Amino acid sequence: MNLPQALAPKKKYLVWIIVFAAAVIALNKTLLAPPRVKVAAVQKRDLVAQVYGNGTVEAKVMVGISSKITGRIAELYADQGDRVKKGLLLARLENEDLLHQQQQSEAGLKKSAASLTAEEANLQKAKANLALAETNAQRFRSLAAKEMVSRLESEQYDTAFQLARAEVARSQAAIEAMKMEQRATDAALGYARSKAGDALIYAPQDGIIITRDLEKGATVTAGVSIFTMADPAEVWVKANVDESQLKGVGVGNKAAISLRSYPGEEFPGQVARLGQQSDRVTEELEVDVAFTPPLQNFRLGEQSEVYITTGMKKDAPALPSAAIVTRGQKRGVWTVADGKLAFKSVTTGIEDRGNFTEIVAGLDPGDQVVVATPQEMGKFREGMKVRSTR
Repeated sequence: MNLPQALAPKKKYLVWIIVFAAAVIALNKTLLAPPRVKVAAVQKRDLVAQVYGNGTVEAKVMVGISSKITGRIAELYADQGDRVKKGLLLARLENEDLLHQQQQSEAGLKKSAASLTAEEANLQKAKANLALAETNAQRFRSLAAKEMVSRLESEQYDTAFQLARAEVARSQAAIEAMKMEQRATDAALGYARSKAGDALIYAPQDGIIITRDLEKGATVTAGVSIFTMADPAEVWVKANVDESQLKGVGVGNKAAISLRSYPGEEFPGQVARLGQQSDRVTEELEVDVAFTPPLQNFRLGEQSEVYITTGMKKDAPALPSAAIVTRGQKRGVWTVADGKLAFKSVTTGIEDRGNFTEIVAGLDPGDQVVVATPQEMGKFREGMKVRSTR
């Protein structure tokens, strides 16, 4: 075996040793190198502080539309989801009997009026006869006193006068009786018309029909709801807000409302009313948030979220909220200086929905602050070496 052949295996071993050493060095650089962390600096931003709440869309007032009488539903002219105006006919009950009673009362009133007119004419005639009979009686009494006519003849004219006066009294009494009967008939007609009108169900106000509770052919009793309606102007979100977040929440605060049926959209709102009693179990308070302007297409009971504005600041120094670490009642951040971590306590202000938090005090200009997940920050230690990246 010559010398080159003897050296060949040694060269192979040397190559493998070099490759192995390079791999170890590379592995050490990867595994043992300081971890990379993302850093950010304080920047000025416009911040809007908002409080979160969730709840459902509800109507301030639900109006039940019912009948005043018992009857069978003959026709329905509206359905749920319909927008109606005040005075619109919504339903009709079977009212043939009521209409018949109304017609009878109307006929009776006409007959009574005709009889009254005839009797009033009779009264005028009787009064004329009475005047003539009185004149004749007086004249014949005078003639009888002068013995120009017999007393018997004079008494006949007196009797005629008495009969004429009785006829006037009878006619007057008949007229009064007819007027009383007419008033009674008129009252009966009014009652019949009212009852016939009660068979017609009208919308009591402008609004939207929320439910149609009965169908055509159903028998309804007085006071039982046929429709339920609500006024769109009186629809709001009944939201539950955590007690710890109530500072700054008051009537008039602006809000943003999200609905499940409108993903990605927000509707402007305003706090209309605050509850005065918190839930003792959930430790939440009910806050009513109205839509401004009123929502036209809504579904009562729909799940919704509200974000109530409690404060605003322009050009506020801020950091990503993910940089803030909470330790008990204190808050702070991890900073990077000379490749090492250092924890600094900070005073924070408002936090907006854009995940930025105002930094009131605690940081120096140019401080590089770590932005990481809570799990990553749980591994951080004071003085720990890191490599920062933006």
